Amino acid sequence: MNTHQEKLNENDEYRLTFSYSQEQVNRFAEVTGDNNPLHLDEEYASKTMFKRPIMHGFLGGSVFSKIFGTLFPGEGTIYMNQTMNFMRPMFVDTEYEAVMTIMEVNREKNRAKVKTEVIDKATGKATISGEATVINPNRL
Repeated sequence: MNTHQEKLNENDEYRLTFSYSQEQVNRFAEVTGDNNPLHLDEEYASKTMFKRPIMHGFLGGSVFSKIFGTLFPGEGTIYMNQTMNFMRPMFVDTEYEAVMTIMEVNREKNRAKVKTEVIDKATGKATISGEATVINPNRL
């Protein structure tokens, strides 16, 4: 799909591969104040069910904000709401793919309901699943 201002339709999809480093997790903890040792302390995390530190769920889900704010549907998008189900832990230095799929378009309101997922590239399993509503007068 090119980046011109053609209208988006149901089932149009956008994908973005991403990962986060431990340094980014540390910075997220600093900014949010969520310094749960499960995210930051390898020794502490080794004694949990995850056996190693996991990322903050909202850091994993923040990729949706990046995509809606800058990439898809594109400039001028207003991000209205988001549901997120945290289905599996996410780990640093691991490749994930955000998959956005338009489920429904309301042309009169320039609004779309979008399925939002984060998929672990190695396993193909969803780590985050949800839905968002966005407005974009140029693309919807």
